[in-house]
Amino acid sequence: MTPKETPAASPTVPPVAPLTLRERKKLKTLRTIRREAFRLFSEQGYEATTVDQIADAAEVSPSTFFRYFPTKEDVVLDDDYNPAMAEALRARPADEPVVESIRQAMTDSVGELLQHDREELIIRTRLTYNDPAIRARSMDELVRSEAEVAAMIADRTGRPESDLEIRCAAAAIIAVSSAVIRHWVEGDGKEDLAALYDTQLGFLAAGLRL
Repeated sequence: MTPKETPAASPTVPPVAPLTLRERKKLKTLRTIRREAFRLFSEQGYEATTVDQIADAAEVSPSTFFRYFPTKEDVVLDDDYNPAMAEALRARPADEPVVESIRQAMTDSVGELLQHDREELIIRTRLTYNDPAIRARSMDELVRSEAEVAAMIADRTGRPESDLEIRCAAAAIIAVSSAVIRHWVEGDGKEDLAALYDTQLGFLAAGLRL
């Protein structure tokens, strides 16, 4: 590829349709609930914060809260990162190695999203490791994330999601991501998260040679 050429998006994946007004309103409500929940968690602690308090702060009813989050734990466990990753991968060249595509996505658009959510991400990660109920459910979320990443890789490669190599690649990517986030949070989020992903996913792409 010459310096003036720009990478072409994968021809096998259709462009993402813009959100409708209804979808934008729902997304705004979801993010408002999440933002207020994490503000309250930070101010008064997770256990001391009730669903009624979160709903009141977000100016929605408790029943509306439960339409978006089945339990208080789901506020911590749910995020927008996998959909953002899928969208970012669509913009990468179709013939680019998968790990390199994910590395670029994590140091670009997804990395910016993570940095924007810095305070929430720190609180969420600490709760995931320290709260027994959330920690127990986080294992299910880890399996779900691996399946979603496997689906993204399968889509790019044209191979089935059940392919063991696809599943192992997804598991490795999730493992690296988890280690990076934990390291970052243990340092109080002071390091450049995108740079950490760039280095460690580059290490994975190189074959984990120590």
